[in-house]
Amino acid sequence: MNMAVEGALHNNEEMGHNMLCRVQSLQPMLRENAERARKERRVPLENIRALQEAGFFLALQPAHWGGAELDPQYFFRMQMAIAEACMSTAWACGIVAVHAFQIALMDPQAQEDVWGDDIHTRVSSSYAPMGKVEPVEGGFQFSGRWGWSSGCDHCSWALLGGILPDGTYRTFLVPRSDYRIDDTWHSMGLQGTGSNDIVVERVFVPDYRTHKQSDGFEGTNPGVNAESSILYHLPWAQLFIRVVSSPAIGAARDALERYSVLVKGKASGDVTKLAQDTGTQMRMAQARNVVEEMTSIMLSNFDAMMDTLRANKKISIDQRVLYRYQASLVIDKSIEVVDSLFSSAGGSSVFLGSDIQQRFLDIHTARAHVANNPTGFARNLGATMLGAENTDYFV
Repeated sequence: MNMAVEGALHNNEEMGHNMLCRVQSLQPMLRENAERARKERRVPLENIRALQEAGFFLALQPAHWGGAELDPQYFFRMQMAIAEACMSTAWACGIVAVHAFQIALMDPQAQEDVWGDDIHTRVSSSYAPMGKVEPVEGGFQFSGRWGWSSGCDHCSWALLGGILPDGTYRTFLVPRSDYRIDDTWHSMGLQGTGSNDIVVERVFVPDYRTHKQSDGFEGTNPGVNAESSILYHLPWAQLFIRVVSSPAIGAARDALERYSVLVKGKASGDVTKLAQDTGTQMRMAQARNVVEEMTSIMLSNFDAMMDTLRANKKISIDQRVLYRYQASLVIDKSIEVVDSLFSSAGGSSVFLGSDIQQRFLDIHTARAHVANNPTGFARNLGATMLGAENTDYFV
């Protein structure tokens, strides 16, 4: 490894460590605001401002737009730390923050539109292909309604999915003046994400403010060139699929901590009573192992991809398909953890306001996101292992 690369890695590690420490220091405040987030059905502005000051929203933003260009490992460690205190805040703010990566892939003029006046401009999304797209001179006429736009109340742009008449998929970048937010988010869990509907009625979107799925898949993004940071040569999908699963790891870790507190309380302070309880032993050991396993796989996936890129090699489709499947398993594994803990947490856990109950509800709600259903991704992985062509272009 040459000295320039070593120096860049050292700086990245130092910035990442410092930012993670700042985010971790916010956990007491985020935990205290969790109930308020649920009641208001959106992330409290205090949380947004604190995370902005900590640098979280700039973690994946290009350096020439004031960003930190951190390796994804640091970003996801921060998101998991936020989720330990409030999964709603981690979910919504993680999704908003990861959009800086996608904007960096887009045409430089689109980046100027978003960050030209304020590098702290935030963007929400809803990638379902719900948009009605009509090609016109210079761009597209665009309409539609999209659900699950997490954190949209704190954003002034939205990335919205649509399919062109030729059958190809693109993401359309739309300013706040061109859409309205319908207050529809009344959910059993992740109540504080503010994942309301976005409605667009016949607006013009210039071609340069769209992102082709094929560019994200093939690495031919118009905002990336030979001078760009290695970070932006990662497949876009690998970032997004992890941002909607990794919060569950932090929430599962916290559920284990809440469970530990509850069962110690049952033992009336005499923890030796638990030492011979094989059911409690096994439940806690298995939960701890699953949480550590999920964390290790996620971090090792990004370690491998970043190492491949730094060696001037290409990340293989085999890797990408495997990592896609592994990301889709996180919610089901987290459900196993939280269900096991919740089922034996005692009577206090069923009352409203129970911390472990909230983790149960949040993680189960996350399972409803299409990216967290492993069935199709398992089939694609198995098929490619048997010699078939990859059929998933969001890997």
